[in-house]
Amino acid sequence: MQYKSQAVAKPYFIAAIGLFLGQVLFGLIMGLQYVWGDFLFPEIPFNVARMVHTNLLIVWLLFGFMGAAYYMIPEESERELFSPKLALLMFWIFLVAGALTIVGYLALPYATLAKLTGNDLLETMGREFLEQPLVTKVGIVIVALAFLFNISMTVLGGRKTSISLVLLLGLWGLAVFFLFSFYNPANVVLDKYFWWWVVHLWVEGVWELILGSLLAFVLIKVTGVDREVIEKWLYVIIAMTLITGIIGTGHHYFWIGTPEYWQWWGSVFSALEPIPFFMMTVFAFNMVNRRRREHPNKAATLWALGTGVMSFLGAGVWGFLHTLAPVNYYTHGTQITAAHGHMAFYGAYAMVVLCIISYAMPVLRGRAANSERAQVMEMWAFWLMTISMVFITLFLTAAGILQVWLQRVSESPLPFMVAQDQVKIFYWLREVTGVLFLLGLLLYIASFFAKGETKAA
Repeated sequence: MQYKSQAVAKPYFIAAIGLFLGQVLFGLIMGLQYVWGDFLFPEIPFNVARMVHTNLLIVWLLFGFMGAAYYMIPEESERELFSPKLALLMFWIFLVAGALTIVGYLALPYATLAKLTGNDLLETMGREFLEQPLVTKVGIVIVALAFLFNISMTVLGGRKTSISLVLLLGLWGLAVFFLFSFYNPANVVLDKYFWWWVVHLWVEGVWELILGSLLAFVLIKVTGVDREVIEKWLYVIIAMTLITGIIGTGHHYFWIGTPEYWQWWGSVFSALEPIPFFMMTVFAFNMVNRRRREHPNKAATLWALGTGVMSFLGAGVWGFLHTLAPVNYYTHGTQITAAHGHMAFYGAYAMVVLCIISYAMPVLRGRAANSERAQVMEMWAFWLMTISMVFITLFLTAAGILQVWLQRVSESPLPFMVAQDQVKIFYWLREVTGVLFLLGLLLYIASFFAKGETKAA
């Protein structure tokens, strides 16, 4: 660890992993409710479990991004963090606010929670993925602004690099687009139009800038390849991301009353979105092949390569499968969408956060890398989680294809619930692989506690 203030990242990483574990547990609860509808009802209804599952995903990734920024920026800027105390204060505010929000989801009916938290003053609740109460949304904005102030002042006062500037652009974009979560027009078309400005332009826009900068940072550290080479790749990847991701938003404008041209503009540019992800894959493997040194942290290198491959498959290939308007006409809102979402989020964002944690946590503990035994455990965790996610995706894809046929294509379409009964076997298989994924995550956590000889950082 080059700078003392980098230690601020540690609680953010720990919180991220803890919340990730919670997200997986609620995912398993939902999986059981798909095949056993009364499971944990009425204590945890399906709509509440889904809300907690998706909100935990967003929050733990934000903790991961913030921790990564606090770790990376001092090194990139070659100076201490502007205010470590502010960073720690915002950590506790964010953690407590997030915990209280989850408790609110579980303890109170959603309408009651909305009334108690001031939704009458500014109606922002009731939108998928943006269910957070008004006070929570305001808290997120305050935490984000304090975080961005801290990071920006650090960058402005030190060395400027392509990695730090791209990361800063992504983080500021994340904050700006979240402001659209406060805009909830009565017109349904406008509501869904601007809703996608948060949901799509996060994950297929500014988050990709964060992904690219995190991946570039880790690859510089573990490969020793010249910074200039990596930065050239980064510029090209980011350009392709913005070109395809922004206009590609239009492929979501389906069944909401927007002009028809959006479907084709969105389809064409969204079909190009696999390109930046493919470039990230080539980029990662190219850098590892050209490396000038063997870094002791082999596990972090594996996570970096895995991020490139899985983000391309999940976000690129599975996104492309149903992004074209004539296909999306039939697949919109089916389990094919869920398959794409699971692999894309895992491959593009979960894996890159696990990658930076895998690299940074040993350094924060005074080592160049975890022990050989710990790394073997971590690499087993990598393969267990990744293979499990591949099969989760395949089972959901199979369920989705059958669902499309039974509900939307056949000459005698079946009602939704009848079709769900026909695909139940795939939900059981998804649940089994979900348990294996949980075991992989537990093994990942356990690897940080494994004993063995370590090399000093």
